[in-house]
Amino acid sequence: MRVFVYEFTCAAGTTHSILDSLRAEGRAMLSAVTDDLIRIPDVDVVSLPIGNGEEEQKFRELARKADFTLVIAPELDDILAQRCQWVEEASGRLLGPSLSAVRMTADKYSLGQLLQGQQIPTPETWLLSPERADSFKRFPAVLKPRFGAGSLATYLVESQNDLRRWIAIARDEGYSGDLILQPFIPGQAASVAFLIGHKQRLSLPPARQNLSTDGRFHYQGGSLPLPAELAERACRLATRAIDEIPGLLGFVGVDLVLGNDSDGRQDQVIEINPRLTTSYIGLRALAESNLGEAMLNIAIGKQVAPLRWHPGRVQFHSDGRVAMTDD
Repeated sequence: MRVFVYEFTCAAGTTHSILDSLRAEGRAMLSAVTDDLIRIPDVDVVSLPIGNGEEEQKFRELARKADFTLVIAPELDDILAQRCQWVEEASGRLLGPSLSAVRMTADKYSLGQLLQGQQIPTPETWLLSPERADSFKRFPAVLKPRFGAGSLATYLVESQNDLRRWIAIARDEGYSGDLILQPFIPGQAASVAFLIGHKQRLSLPPARQNLSTDGRFHYQGGSLPLPAELAERACRLATRAIDEIPGLLGFVGVDLVLGNDSDGRQDQVIEINPRLTTSYIGLRALAESNLGEAMLNIAIGKQVAPLRWHPGRVQFHSDGRVAMTDD
């Protein structure tokens, strides 16, 4: 079996300034999942830098020849959806969500409307317009891209003047797409990852997310597993969210905020990531078995036994560094 593993920031040779901060994170994910896949007997992994001007042609050729293509790319500027479309147009097979599922989840405004319509707790979401920017008064709020990843162009907004300033900064930093506003939700940022196939779905140990406290929400990694009570709440809510999205496959992450109420009434889904996320780095370190092999087997329809996990805790960073502790 041949698996083509593609990571955008390493392969495309992008010079997009707003994506520079994602390159170390992307390289870490690429290295981790490639290392896992090449250890599977009879699996041939193809992954190589492509370079500007040749990306689409070589991508389509490799996707056509592979049994599976794993696309790791940000949702920003339709980058992830476009590469998934290239796979489908090349008659390839995605080791990840379908193009329709990617488009449904990558659009944070539309996803918010969908989840709210299904009574899934999620922040109210407003699509920013000049009129909205001048009249918005529900502070504190979070300003972020409608299509984004890695907390890029994401800001804590505390006032009307703050909103105007952050909008200008987002444009100065190179983000030209639609922006959305959501009320700021206090609590513990967390994530839950799933391995999803047509016959089976496994939830993986939820992780605590470490975000910068400078009002920019920069993702700095996390730790796992969460304490049992928080983990149960996170899995329960994340499962409700992914149940609403047809076409999910492979590794899928759900970002949440867990509130202070022990009954979970304040817990909210923030977004669904239809791709490999950095939590893979921590999860593979905690797993006793090969996480990449489990992902592939579930995707092709094999029955996978519940995964076993090492005791202790894993601290992982967005650049790929991992530390195991006994507590």
